[in-house]
Amino acid sequence: MRSHLRYAVSLVVAGVAIVAAVVPSAAMGNNGAGETVANARDATAAFNDPAAAYAAGYDLLTDASDMACIDMQPDGAMGVHLVKGALVQSGNLDAARPQALVYERDNGQLRLAAVEYVVFKSAWDGAHSAPPTLFGQQFVVNSDDNRFGLPAFYSLHAWVWKDNPSGMFQSWNPSVHCA
Repeated sequence: MRSHLRYAVSLVVAGVAIVAAVVPSAAMGNNGAGETVANARDATAAFNDPAAAYAAGYDLLTDASDMACIDMQPDGAMGVHLVKGALVQSGNLDAARPQALVYERDNGQLRLAAVEYVVFKSAWDGAHSAPPTLFGQQFVVNSDDNRFGLPAFYSLHAWVWKDNPSGMFQSWNPSVHCA
């Protein structure tokens, strides 16, 4: 089994473990300190080089069809996701520590375009009465029939490295392409 598929399976297992552990609300709350787009951009500057992201524990995430570059035409694309499992498993949301780094392909190279914050829905809902927010934005719900084969999760993209004509916090960017 390919390593990135094992990684996706480990994310599912981690989500179940988080729910079973009944993580206290304080451990999963939004971190108000440093909750600015500028802070997120500054905190991820080193990851403009994907090698630095891999060295920091981020790994390639593919969808259930083994696709690495995620698109949804005609809405646009997200790009290639590098995900840090330990941050997903923590259930914590911190603007300076995104669970995923999103890269666009540019002339054969990966260029950092966005950051993404992710928390499993069942774990969050078990400890909170409202969906998560960062930067004054409410997270999007991704149902359990998502393209990654993961349990339902909340997510928020922040296009801090590349302009998104649809809006900074929209999931799909029409100026990002996977082809």
